[in-house]
Amino acid sequence: MAELKRAPLPHDFHPEVPSFSVVSEDLAPGAVLSDAQVHSAGNLSPQLRWEGYPAGTKSFAVTCFDPDAPTGSGFWHWVLFDIPLSVTELPAGAGSGSFEGLPKGVVQVRNDYGTKDFGGAAPPAGENHRYVFTVYAVDSEKLGPDADVSPAVVGFNLRFHTLGRAQLIGEYEGPAES
Repeated sequence: MAELKRAPLPHDFHPEVPSFSVVSEDLAPGAVLSDAQVHSAGNLSPQLRWEGYPAGTKSFAVTCFDPDAPTGSGFWHWVLFDIPLSVTELPAGAGSGSFEGLPKGVVQVRNDYGTKDFGGAAPPAGENHRYVFTVYAVDSEKLGPDADVSPAVVGFNLRFHTLGRAQLIGEYEGPAES
């Protein structure tokens, strides 16, 4: 198979903002995603915890994006926003199943699987993809869109309301074809 050129990361073309810290019990920076975060296995959103966000933050948003998907536009795996300022951690599985641990009032929009939840990694056979988990510090309690917009509309709104970003990138390679 030909070597694939890596796509830019999702924030390479956004305005610069301060960074802060995001960590996970389920994923180390640059590490391979566990089966729990793979679509055909556990399909669970990872635990995420953040701190050091900028003053003036009023809410948070979280996304998971695969810039390496063979679509020409990447692949959105998870998009949620209007996370209250008092919430600085999401437990594993918060974006999956019954959404236990997801704070009241959080808005999840459709991912590129067509569902309003976390959709795990599923790259084509033999392709290694990056999964960019981003926590955004937002300057308003409510971002504005509702749950029926696309991830692109959320991204558009975040571009103008982001005070800071924290990023955690994991990788996963699709199983070789048999």
